[in-house]
Amino acid sequence: MESTVPNPDWDASEHSETIDAFESGAGELVYRVWGADWCGDCRSRLPDFFAALDAAGIEEDRIHVYEVDDDKNGELTEEYDVTLIPTVVVERADEEIARFEEKEDVPAADYLARELLASDALA
Repeated sequence: MESTVPNPDWDASEHSETIDAFESGAGELVYRVWGADWCGDCRSRLPDFFAALDAAGIEEDRIHVYEVDDDKNGELTEEYDVTLIPTVVVERADEEIARFEEKEDVPAADYLARELLASDALA
């Protein structure tokens, strides 16, 4: 999906807490991302999220992308109760510890970093 290409204009220096949170979970956390290029929210939100993952040095094998159709059906959508896109689920040892859905009013990376820090998932 084109919307998973990191935004080259995203400024990591303006999001140091977000980067720090993602770096703290590197090697332990798995990011599952559902979206589609036909989705305006995905096109506007996911490139910044992927720029944050890139800036934090998250390995590709820790990121799983699932493309959905216009009925929001796709791989693992039922298992993860995905009804909105983009949706990002963060897991540790197959346990969901944070979730971002399109309805949130803050950027995905910042939202998930705050959720991770608030849940003590990075302790």
